[in-house]
Amino acid sequence: MPEGSKMEKILTTIESFIGDHHLLSLATMGEELWCTSLFYAYDSDNIAFIVATDPKTLHGSHIRLHASVAGTVALETSMVGKIQGIQFSGIMRHYQEGEELYFKAFPFARVMNPTLWKIRLDTIKMTDNRLGFGKKLMWKRSS
Repeated sequence: MPEGSKMEKILTTIESFIGDHHLLSLATMGEELWCTSLFYAYDSDNIAFIVATDPKTLHGSHIRLHASVAGTVALETSMVGKIQGIQFSGIMRHYQEGEELYFKAFPFARVMNPTLWKIRLDTIKMTDNRLGFGKKLMWKRSS
């Protein structure tokens, strides 16, 4: 299988998992490390998460200093054979393209007039024990 189609197949598998979930854990770095949970909408055209958060939060202030972020999306299960999840890294910036994706997923958020952000995914590692114990799928954005 050519490398390009292999990466497309891996991304399709990862995106299927991402589409089944709506909450990510985000790690940021400022003077200290910090994690937060955020609802997300997935932008498949840009391979990015769209999230809402106040720039005045601790993680929001971290983004102004260091746009590089990392995080996870995980299936909560106690059955080892069903463990699935992704780890990701990327760049987080204000979302300028529009609000449709986020508010379609979370219409109740519109009344809060949130600040929207895009996390451009650069690296994704998926663990999927349904494919075999400890099976990992890797995707990297091409330069």
